[in-house]
Amino acid sequence: MTSGNAKFSVKNLFNVEGWVCVVTGGGTGIGLMIAQAFANNGAKVYITSRREPVLAQSARHWGSSLQHPQGQLVPLQCDITSKDSIGNLVQQIQKKESHIDLLVNNAGISEGTSDTDKAEESAKDLSAELFNEDLASWENVYRTNVIGYFFLATAFLPLLNAATMNHSQHTGSIINISSISGITRTSQHHFKYNVSKAATIQLSTLLAQEFRKKAVQVRVNNIAPGIFPSEMTAGESDEVNKSQIPAGDDYGKKKGIPAGRPGRDEDMAQAALMLACNQYAYGQTLAIDGGYLLEHP
Repeated sequence: MTSGNAKFSVKNLFNVEGWVCVVTGGGTGIGLMIAQAFANNGAKVYITSRREPVLAQSARHWGSSLQHPQGQLVPLQCDITSKDSIGNLVQQIQKKESHIDLLVNNAGISEGTSDTDKAEESAKDLSAELFNEDLASWENVYRTNVIGYFFLATAFLPLLNAATMNHSQHTGSIINISSISGITRTSQHHFKYNVSKAATIQLSTLLAQEFRKKAVQVRVNNIAPGIFPSEMTAGESDEVNKSQIPAGDDYGKKKGIPAGRPGRDEDMAQAALMLACNQYAYGQTLAIDGGYLLEHP
């Protein structure tokens, strides 16, 4: 066991060398940020998505220049809305690994918006606007952002538990990626997405409660990001699957973000490494939002 001043070294505090991680939605956006954080520090990271070409491109481009010789980005196709696909993913990884140290449930979608400003016109207009929302879209968003997380967490539980059993003073853990949209009291013009992300936070709390038990001992925590560059916020990715959000000097004032900018890759990487490595973090929701929730409680 590391002792004395050596235990306070950054390498010891955030040592993920030799870890095995699974990151859903790991080909782009926040998922890719997190995957890079672990792979560049010596972890083998399985990145999953429905889009095999996107995964292959991210693994090829970003995996070829990792800063740690043990780091790997391994692409595996998976549709988290399908139990069969989730089961197949677990089986593929189980053939190669005796355990996984970290599952990051990140894959998510948003479908459509509503013009809630119609409330200023009349109740009839607002009713028509909201009632016109597509029922299938509500189901699609919830199926991905909540139900998929539940079945991934439960399917990987034995492999996560194996990490706890095989390492001294180390627990397998899950990080669910929700959103500040699940915390703020404003609809932000997308009810279905905000409701789903609030449900993700509650799901994280319930899983943390169940998985903390002695027979399991898997930690569950939750990151609620603010505005980070992704295909959801920027509308697209570039040729290496990265997104950009143009931000002038007035960006913070316009968006109500005290930090004055969108989130950076490093901001997300630091948050994920902390929750994964801090063995005393149980059932927490960490908002990494540049102060957004202070302006939009």
